Amino acid sequence: MREGIASLEVRPPEPSEFADRIRTISRHHPWLVAEIEREVVGYAYGSRHHERASYRWSTGVTVYVAGSQHRRGIGRALYGALLPLLQQQGFYVACAGVTLPNDASVGLHESLGFTPVGIYRDIAFKHGSWRSVGWWQMYLRDCVEGEVPAEPGPPVRLDEL
Repeated sequence: MREGIASLEVRPPEPSEFADRIRTISRHHPWLVAEIEREVVGYAYGSRHHERASYRWSTGVTVYVAGSQHRRGIGRALYGALLPLLQQQGFYVACAGVTLPNDASVGLHESLGFTPVGIYRDIAFKHGSWRSVGWWQMYLRDCVEGEVPAEPGPPVRLDEL
């Protein structure tokens, strides 16, 4: 996190800060953790895509896998569990931002059905350089023109699917 650009954090959050994030986000979206031999190796979660009310049927998604665990299918497994939870909860669109360049993350998102929708060029500054962020989206359910969608419900647990 400190060395790479996949996360635009400038420092790893303290454990208490991270716990607060999980608690806050988990009120409205699922947060999943991957462990191997009782060690956390990755996580994925949904979040508000935007604060305005009309965006409430869209969700941001994030997946992070420890560098030592890349190319083991952990990110795919986390998204494979997260996306159905978000669909069941009532979200219609999942949006993912990827700091560029990141061929592995782009490949993961596109292999799961996310499509590129744009790039924020030079939007963040880290490690002495301006960084661009690409955006991908995936439909979790069909958007029917003229049909008022039901409100998204509370977060769904894996054992409730």
